[in-house]
Amino acid sequence: QVQSVESGGGLVQAGGSLKLSCASSGRTSSTYTMGWFRQAPGKEREFVAAISWSGGSASYADSVKGRFTISRDNAKNMVYLQMNSLKPEDTAVYCCARRIKTSGSVYSISEYDYWGQGTQVTVSS
Repeated sequence: QVQSVESGGGLVQAGGSLKLSCASSGRTSSTYTMGWFRQAPGKEREFVAAISWSGGSASYADSVKGRFTISRDNAKNMVYLQMNSLKPEDTAVYCCARRIKTSGSVYSISEYDYWGQGTQVTVSS
């Protein structure tokens, strides 16, 4: 059974850093592009970052480019999101998911499935 479990969230002051982790179960999880998304209260879920199965290609939302870094360790079936220079507007529940479709854009939520429960990130001003 495929499952994603996120961890590493918490409360941090603006300008601080957090590193999120996503454990992706499933025998073939290392062969999929993985993505991070976030959802703030009252807002729709939005794309944050994605990384190819090899780790050789990464994509970022403009709002986090230069501040966040996505990485993965296929030997451990783990995906990470290093978040630096955090801002109050980064406050959200962060989820990871597996990209199961490749017919559209890597930024599109509809390309992903096997969502985790998420981990809360709160950035105070």
